[in-house]
Amino acid sequence: MIRFLLLFVLVLSIAACEKDPEISQPELPETGNDYYFPPLSGSTWASTTPESLNWDATKINELYSFLETNHSRAFIVLKEGKIVMEQYWGKNILNLTPFEQNTKWYWASAGKTLTAFLVGKAQEEGFLNIQDKSSDYLGVGWTSMERSQEDEITVWNQLTMTTGLDYQAGDVNCTEPACLQYRQDPGTQWFYHNAPYTLLESVVSQATNKDYNAYTDEKLETTIGLKGDWVKSGYNNIYWSTPRDAARFGLLILNKGAWDNTEVMTDQVYFDAMINTSQDLNPSYGYLWWLNGKSKVIYPGLPISFPVSISPNAPADLFAAMGKNGQIIDVIPSEDLVVVRMGDNPGDALVPVAFHDEMWEKIMAIIQ
Repeated sequence: MIRFLLLFVLVLSIAACEKDPEISQPELPETGNDYYFPPLSGSTWASTTPESLNWDATKINELYSFLETNHSRAFIVLKEGKIVMEQYWGKNILNLTPFEQNTKWYWASAGKTLTAFLVGKAQEEGFLNIQDKSSDYLGVGWTSMERSQEDEITVWNQLTMTTGLDYQAGDVNCTEPACLQYRQDPGTQWFYHNAPYTLLESVVSQATNKDYNAYTDEKLETTIGLKGDWVKSGYNNIYWSTPRDAARFGLLILNKGAWDNTEVMTDQVYFDAMINTSQDLNPSYGYLWWLNGKSKVIYPGLPISFPVSISPNAPADLFAAMGKNGQIIDVIPSEDLVVVRMGDNPGDALVPVAFHDEMWEKIMAIIQ
């Protein structure tokens, strides 16, 4: 699997070398704009037509066919908050009933972006500081390292995948101290290590003295109507929601952390850091968000970088929540768009980067 992904990325990198992918991130729209925001409850959600936006509606069926062929279950496009495209295919996770508007699906690692937002809220409220050492919240001995080594790891390192923990020490999902061993100093290694990320949930819970589901509901259900749940699966904690819930979160992020006239996150310094390059090792990564338009990327499961952006066919300012089997929330400020795709694995790649880029090739043919 890894060998296949390496070969694919090398080919993609060669093709991209003729371009200059390092494009500065455009400023995001200011809050208080004319975006539409759906009510916090109920199924009401305003829509608009592709024709009214001067999009090429004749190419939508080609996009839908591509998505269905590649095992998609849900697809939503928002323009300035209004639904332009919304389509469902197949059946729910148990294959018992058709997948529809109210069907819940897992976010997989796309849910990491929810955690990034909640860490920012906890810091904004004075419960924690991301520059604090992680052991302030996880307790001494959360790893199997010497105390001096453990104390070097900060919450910021957990947010940026730079803890330096040994990703070859066993199951990368394992959060037990025995699984968390020293490899390199924090900040000198970038690797997509799930365990330190998962422990951010304990950081937030310990700092706020609240259950993680309860804190999520308090900060996002009451403010934007997000009605999903965190569900334990082994060492992991997976967020489940409807596709429209995912679109709500994307719209909140598109509007710089504000929902209509309510500023859900007021700390714009943290917000901007969250969706921009967080470190030099992998410029395509912010605080648990993937960033397009950068000069190189390190993909999950790989220790080396490639000279390519995450999606050459997409707008350079796109940033994304991305999870296993192609769970995607794309945010594109320059186009005032949010794009959600949920479903099964579109191929056998560990990370469906080719699928994501081809999806955007077809989207761009419609919107331009």
